[in-house]
Amino acid sequence: MAEARPTQPLVACALRESMAEGYSRRNLLNDALAGVVVGVIALPLSMALAIACSMPPQTGLYTALVAGFVAALCGGSRVQVTGPTAAFVVILAPIVSEHGPAALLVASLLAGIVLVLMGAFRMGRLVEFIPYPVTAGFTLGIAVTIALIQLKDFFGLTFAANPESNFQRIIQLASAWRTWRFGDSAVGVFTLVALIGWGKSAIGKRIPGALVVLPIAAVLALLLASIGPEWTSSTIDTRFGSVIDGKTLGGIPIGLPSFSVPWSGEMAHLMTVDLSAVVRAAIAIALLGAIESLLSAVIADSMTNRRHHADGELVGQGLANIVAPWFGGFAATGALARTAANVRAGATSPIAAMIHAVFIALALLFLGPLLGWLPMASLAALLLVIAKNMTDFRHAAFVIRTAPRGDSFVLVICLALTVGMDMVVAVSVGVVLAALIFMRRMAELSGIDLGDTEGAQEVVAPPDVLYYRIRGPLFFGAAQRAMQEVRTSGVARCAVLDLSQVPMIDATGVSGAREYL
Repeated sequence: MAEARPTQPLVACALRESMAEGYSRRNLLNDALAGVVVGVIALPLSMALAIACSMPPQTGLYTALVAGFVAALCGGSRVQVTGPTAAFVVILAPIVSEHGPAALLVASLLAGIVLVLMGAFRMGRLVEFIPYPVTAGFTLGIAVTIALIQLKDFFGLTFAANPESNFQRIIQLASAWRTWRFGDSAVGVFTLVALIGWGKSAIGKRIPGALVVLPIAAVLALLLASIGPEWTSSTIDTRFGSVIDGKTLGGIPIGLPSFSVPWSGEMAHLMTVDLSAVVRAAIAIALLGAIESLLSAVIADSMTNRRHHADGELVGQGLANIVAPWFGGFAATGALARTAANVRAGATSPIAAMIHAVFIALALLFLGPLLGWLPMASLAALLLVIAKNMTDFRHAAFVIRTAPRGDSFVLVICLALTVGMDMVVAVSVGVVLAALIFMRRMAELSGIDLGDTEGAQEVVAPPDVLYYRIRGPLFFGAAQRAMQEVRTSGVARCAVLDLSQVPMIDATGVSGAREYL
C-alpha cells in the first residue's frame, strides 16, 4: 500500500497528479461515461442504504452527492467513489434508533475530524496491521446483519417494536411472520432472482442490473396493486410521503440539499444524549471508514496499476464526512463496488467521481417523483444482493479448515461478536487476539542453544564458561523463557550470550539478560 510522502500535499493529491500528467478531451469523455454509469448504480443503492440506517431515502442521495464530490476533489485515489456503504449500516442504524438522526449527523462530523487527524499524522499504513481473519470475520458479520435488517421490508412484515440487536431482530422476525404481505414478498423475490441472474449474465458485466430490474419491479408492483389491496406493496412514496393541506408530497423532495446546522431543531434532544456514546460511534465510523476506504483504494490500484496516497485519501474522506452533515448527509466512505464499476467503465481521474455526484444532483432535480415509485421490497432485495456479494462463505470455510487454529478462532470470534454485539468490539477483540497469537508464534520461533564455540569467530572459552547461542527476536514474549533456560542449564563461572542471530531485542529482553548477568 502506498503512502503519501511527507513533503507532498495531503489535500487533492490524486487530482493534482492527474492534472499534472495532462488531461485531454478523451480523458474527459471517459470520465463522463464512467461517472454516469456509477451514478446510475448509486441512485437506488444510496436510497436503500439510507433506509437501512433508519434515515429518509433522500439523505442517502445527499450523502452520495456531497461526500462523493468532496472526497473526489480532496482525496488521494484517482478512481475511488465515495458514498454510503453497506458496512456502515451496522453502526449507523443503532445510533439513529437510540439517539436520533441529529446524533448520527454529529457523529459523522466528528468521525470526519478523526479521519483528517489520522491522515495528518500519517496513519494511512495502519490498515496493514489488521489481519485478514479480523477483516474477514467482521465483513461476514456485517453481511449477516444487513441481511437480517432487510428481511422486514423484503417480506412486508410489521414489527411490534424496533429491535435494538440482532437477537431481538430474530425474535421479531419469528413472531411477525403472520403479518407478511404477498405483494411485497412477490416483488422482493422477483427483484432478488432477477438481480442475481442479471449479474451472472454476459450483459450484466456491461449494464448495471439495478438500471433494468428496479424499473420492471416498480411496474410489477403497480400491476399487483391493481388486483386488490392485499396485493399492494410499500414504495418510497407510501413509506416516506406525506399529505399536507390536502396535497400529497412524494417520499423524495425535489431539489438540491440546502445548508443547515446538523443539530438544527434537535439541540434540546442532543443535550440529553450521552456524549460518550456519540464519541464512541464517531470513532467506530472513522475506524471502519479508514479500513474500507484504504482497502478499496488498494484493490483499485491493482485494477489500474496506479498507486494511491493513503494519508491523502484519509484526509479526503475526513473532509467529505465533515462537509456532508451540513447538507443533510451522513457518514460515507470509499465504496468498493462503485469504485470497481468506475474503473471498468473507463475512469481516468477523480473527475469521474465528481461527475457521478453531478448525476445524483440532476436526479434530485428531475427524477424525484419517479424514484418514489420504487418498491421497498426491491430496495431490500438490492441490499440482500450486496450482502451476498460481501460474503464468501466457501472461502471462509476453507480458511477455517486449513488455516492455523488461532487464525480460524479469530475469524469465528469476530463473526460472532459482529453479529451478537457490534463491529467495534469485534475489531478490538480480534486485533488483540491476533496480536497475542502473533506474539506466541514469535516466542516459539525464538530459542536458545547450549553449545560450544564452534562456528563463533575469534571466541576462545575455558571449559568452565558456558556458551549460549540465542536465535530469533528476544522480546517480552520470549525473553523469560530464554533466560529461564540459561538459569537451569548448569553451574559455570560465567556465560557468553551470542546475540548475532537476534534481529530485535526489547526492554524486557535487555532487563532479563541484565538480571541474569
